[in-house]
Amino acid sequence: MGILNVTPDSFAGAYPGVTAAVDAALQMVADGADIVDVGGESTRPGAPPVAADEELFRVVPVLRALRGRVGVPISIDTYKASVAGAAIDAGAAIVNDVSGLRYEPSLAGVVADAGAALILMHTRGRPQTMASEAVYADVVAEVTAELRASINAARSGGVSIDRIIVDPGIGFAKRASHSYGVLAHAADIVAALDRPVLIGASRKSFLRDAVGGRAAPERDWGTAAAVTAAVLAGAHIVRVHAVAEMVQVVRVADEIRRHG
Repeated sequence: MGILNVTPDSFAGAYPGVTAAVDAALQMVADGADIVDVGGESTRPGAPPVAADEELFRVVPVLRALRGRVGVPISIDTYKASVAGAAIDAGAAIVNDVSGLRYEPSLAGVVADAGAALILMHTRGRPQTMASEAVYADVVAEVTAELRASINAARSGGVSIDRIIVDPGIGFAKRASHSYGVLAHAADIVAALDRPVLIGASRKSFLRDAVGGRAAPERDWGTAAAVTAAVLAGAHIVRVHAVAEMVQVVRVADEIRRHG
């Protein structure tokens, strides 16, 4: 999954403007992306909220411009029901909800009515408060249980189980040790939930200390290690910035797993 941020404040690179975003998406697909994830609101820790009309202004023209030009599914990275509905109308086939239906439960009905797929990510609190929510007795067990609750909420909202993907939310309401713990035990989450698992570790701050304090755009080597671990643990999708490089990483890790 290639990350296509159309925001002015992404932590690790963005493509504001329709032309730049479309060119970037086409390059991602040419580089081997299987999904392109379009986002119009940064949800990094501490990020300010964006109004729905501004988010729509950013993403809908990009989605419309991409429709028919790429041969892979387009995902919309939003937790807002109104944005998800407009994005689906504009060509998105997947809704990537970082809140796991905690912010707007009505999102489930929008996804169900459209027959779209739904990614449920684990988090706690909002971007402004999530750091204070990073308290766990057993991070893997608690993340698994909270994702199961999100799955149940989606099912209650009408979403078919075969259209649900889960994401343990590395870096969201988690300290670095929690993110490493989730990554190290991703296989347990895969086994417990019996749903496809997405891992989004690309360039995130939990990697910072291990790579010598490098800024986000300089963390691709660290990302490669995290992506390898995710694939070996059984993750089905990895969400990345550097598509061409990570396609190579995934293919080699897949071969290792296949021979294991």
